[in-house]
Amino acid sequence: MKFKLPIMLVTLLLAACTTTGLPQQGGWPAADDVGSFTAAGRLAVKVEEKGSYAHFDWTYQNKVQTINVNTPLGTTVGQLCQDAQGVLAVDGKGRIYQADTAEELSTLLLGFELPVQHLYIWADGKRVAGAPYQLLADGRLQQFGWTINRSVTEENKPRVLQLANDKLSVRLVFDEVDMQPPYSAQNSCAART
Repeated sequence: MKFKLPIMLVTLLLAACTTTGLPQQGGWPAADDVGSFTAAGRLAVKVEEKGSYAHFDWTYQNKVQTINVNTPLGTTVGQLCQDAQGVLAVDGKGRIYQADTAEELSTLLLGFELPVQHLYIWADGKRVAGAPYQLLADGRLQQFGWTINRSVTEENKPRVLQLANDKLSVRLVFDEVDMQPPYSAQNSCAART
């Protein structure tokens, strides 16, 4: 019972957070370019009826995407970074894992594929250009085997991004989004240096 109660509380908390967002407006245009941003919030992953919960800090700038996964107390338990050289993950003990694609790395580390390489596009309310897709009658996007749903704030910033396939679901709830972060000249993952 100790395990089920926190998961139920997290589920209720995340469900309550989704009611404050407005639905995705204007379809899912093809992504020609995605601007820089920083974001912070909470994420939940559900695999075969088992859930996990964490906080995240996310930066996308100069085509470098970095996602820090943190405990609720703020301790970083892992970092995922994607740049022109590929994808790498750094665990809480400083060990580095590398792969050419996010799918390869997530399969290696987690046992299933996560579409990390597309998250920043979908969070921006766009679809991956040049790739097959389908728009559902309720406004959700289907692409790469995922069904994507997005809600936004009144300022049209992402509020909730939810992804689901037949194996798992991922929900990101954005607490902060800055679409014009301070400029950084960094063009590769910091863990590569």
